[in-house]
Amino acid sequence: MSATERFERAVRKVQADGRIPALSVALHRADRDPWSLTVGTSGNPAHPLDGASRFRIGSVTKTFTAVLVMQARDDGLLDLDDPVSAHLDVPAHGDATIRRLLSHTAGYQREPYGDVWDTLIAPDAAALVAGLERAERVLPTGRRFHYSNLGLAVLGQVVARLRGGTWESVLTERILAPLGLTATTVAPTAEAAVGYLVDAYSDAARPEPRLDMGGVSPAAQLWSTATDMARWAAFLTSPETVDPGGAVLAPATVEEMRWPHTTTDEAQWAVGFGLGLILLPQGKRVVHVGHDGAMPGFLASVYGRRGGEGNPGALGAAVLASSGTGAAMFDLVHELLAIAVEADPAEIRPWSPGEPAPAAYRSVLGPWWGEGFQQIFSWHDGTLQARAADAPAGSPPAVFRPLPDNPDVLRTISGREVGELLRLTRDEQGTVVRMHWATYRFTRGLETFDGRSPSEG
Repeated sequence: MSATERFERAVRKVQADGRIPALSVALHRADRDPWSLTVGTSGNPAHPLDGASRFRIGSVTKTFTAVLVMQARDDGLLDLDDPVSAHLDVPAHGDATIRRLLSHTAGYQREPYGDVWDTLIAPDAAALVAGLERAERVLPTGRRFHYSNLGLAVLGQVVARLRGGTWESVLTERILAPLGLTATTVAPTAEAAVGYLVDAYSDAARPEPRLDMGGVSPAAQLWSTATDMARWAAFLTSPETVDPGGAVLAPATVEEMRWPHTTTDEAQWAVGFGLGLILLPQGKRVVHVGHDGAMPGFLASVYGRRGGEGNPGALGAAVLASSGTGAAMFDLVHELLAIAVEADPAEIRPWSPGEPAPAAYRSVLGPWWGEGFQQIFSWHDGTLQARAADAPAGSPPAVFRPLPDNPDVLRTISGREVGELLRLTRDEQGTVVRMHWATYRFTRGLETFDGRSPSEG
């Protein structure tokens, strides 16, 4: 069975077994044309279900707001450790930092003050902020993960104020337009599918009401297509490919967003949370990065795949459903990403000879001992690298970059001991005979900490 056939079968099975009126799915990857499929009925007589049908993506919206916050940080408009009160006039809870709000560790209650999901009336931006006076801090700052729509909504208002516009205008100008996400909108369009609640004991399905999120929009408002969302997932995993000019965000900043800040369950470390992003480890140094979403009548799951054999890069998938109860779709996005690398892996690029290591670093190459363990130093891709001799296959090396004014002192720029210095010591002939990495001594032979060989009598 081909990859496409496996994709299609998996999608059709979830739609049928989950009793989902409409399911729209897309896969984006760097080395193939996008793949997409729709199954079911839109519920919209004016626009039958197709790839242009729009679905609510709920909390996937938060990933866009998080990127807007990081843009503001990179532009010097805020610091992640600033209290929110430094940028927004709030009546309470202003000591919560930007970083804590992004990672859902600020302790804010889940929703804005009031019964939004009962009244179906969301506060506008001003009422959202004013409502902080009556909202609770349900946990101490940093105590643990606690998901908060309120927290991300407040960050959306921070961004709007800093940029001198609305959250919607800033989003369109700074993300949607540069990335060409033309099918992603704040309001539903004529192509919008109908969202349903499917009866548990019959095949009946009732349309859910459409709720405008008002001031809470930065947390849950957006509508989109599966194709747009698969591209967005690819950006969150491979911005250097999807946005090579860095018009939206520098790759290093997206990498910062992907670093886990907390786990969502203290006993089962299966889900992590970065800066606005959900992190789902898949084993063997593979992680899926993105977000899920839910709104009345709609579910969404948007993830990209980082690492792993066969990964072509910029690999993202989106599954959008017009049912508020079709939870089977949440596993589908991860199944599609796995099928992509198993059944249609990226082509293996042939190795070709490269330039030798510069003369100044040739005596560094090979095995060195430190703390009783062996590290192998090598030169690849124009950089000095180090990897533990017993490191599992596929584990990334430490990579070093010489300081501009001293080639014998190098900064670790990735991998083990990132940020630390590697200092080289040479003999009279210029050969490196000793190194210090993060202040630990490295020698060609195995030595005790006081410099003696274990084989000495």
